[in-house]
Order: sequence, then structure tokens, then C-alpha cells
Amino acid sequence: MTHPLVKRYNLAPHPEGGFYRQVFRSENETSSYIHGETRPALTHIYFLLLKGKVSRFHRVLHDEVWNHYEGAPLQLFQLHQQQLWERRIGGQGNEYAEVVNAGNYQAAQSMGEYSLVGCTVAPGFDFADFSFIEEPAMKQWLDIAHPDLAKFI
Repeated sequence: MTHPLVKRYNLAPHPEGGFYRQVFRSENETSSYIHGETRPALTHIYFLLLKGKVSRFHRVLHDEVWNHYEGAPLQLFQLHQQQLWERRIGGQGNEYAEVVNAGNYQAAQSMGEYSLVGCTVAPGFDFADFSFIEEPAMKQWLDIAHPDLAKFI
């Protein structure tokens, strides 16, 4: 059975896990400060994670802002040079936004039945700027140092 929000917002499966739909893609273009390629100035998606599903560790080459819209709080992990931290967005006592700095790996899960969030990337998102953890040494470090996070790899 499909979650009602998947139908309501016309969401599709995302390669990292969860469901998404791009709701804004700027017509203005800019050059990436990372590689010089042309990108939209800004993009924004709806992103839905359901209970028991995860957004696998991945990175985007540009800054990304996560905003909580509805549902349970979202647990968001960031990883940079073997430094791992966790934030929760949404719900009582938590912020409603979190910034993932350009190039940091990120992973997430809902802390309840579902979490609906928005993700904004500038310069805009392009799958050419997206990657999963591929380095065997980093996967091994996560397995040893944080075995509880294996489901996010």
C-alpha cells in the first residue's frame, strides 16, 4: 500500500531511498564553485521518508538545506573526514532546518511513521553532483566505528 502523501504530492522513488519530487528549479543559471559547470541557481524538492526506510549515505557537491514540514522528527546524520554527527529536525525541542555543507556525506531516517521534508540545493541539484560512499576504507571505518549505521551504507 502506498502512503497517501506519495499520491498527494506525486512523489517518485529516490535512488538514496524515500520518495521525492522536484518542485522548483530556477530558470537562472550559475557556475558551480566546485567544478565550474553550469547549474540552476537553486533547486528544491519534497522528500518523504517512511518508517523503517532510510536515506543512504550520499553526498551532494553543493550546500543543502533540509526543512521539516510534517510528521515525525527526522534524524539526519552528517559525515566529514571521519567526524560523524547527528541532528534531529522537526518536533518539540528541535530546530526545523539543518544545513548540510557541500561535500559532507548525509543520511537520514524518520523517527516515527513518516517525515516530510524539503531539501534546497544551491547551486541547484544535478545527479552528476551526487554520489554514494564508494571508498572501501570509509565503508570499513563506518562498519567498525559505527556498526549501528550499517543500514545507511
